Amino acid sequence: MLTRRHVLRHLLALAGLAAAPVPLRAAPTPQPPLRLRIQTSPVAGFQYHHGPTLWAQLAEGDPLDLIREPANPHDPMAVRIDWQGYKLGYLPRRENHAVSQMLDRGERMSTRIVRFAESRNPWERVEVEVGLEMVS
Repeated sequence: MLTRRHVLRHLLALAGLAAAPVPLRAAPTPQPPLRLRIQTSPVAGFQYHHGPTLWAQLAEGDPLDLIREPANPHDPMAVRIDWQGYKLGYLPRRENHAVSQMLDRGERMSTRIVRFAESRNPWERVEVEVGLEMVS
């Protein structure tokens, strides 16, 4: 961390008014967080929620939010998928158990769109990747 005194000494040295201070060390380059891919899944129920109306705005790589819905009447392990506050659908019931448990434990999860395709079959339109953020 640079202090005002350190910066002032460097400026004075550049102007020839003081002895050259110890060279500045470059700030470390921030490393992206480590991420462990947990699964890749289609979005269940995409055609019943905001997905069709948001189709033109969605893109591969878009970040998504996972929201646990333990009180969901159809599936107590339900994990909702949102894009910018709009419900796109859910992780499929057969693929949501591990992710729901990780969310319940407070694990840091990240999700993004990894495949985006026109298809008559709604299960083939949007595929998401769920990852676990690793603390380094």
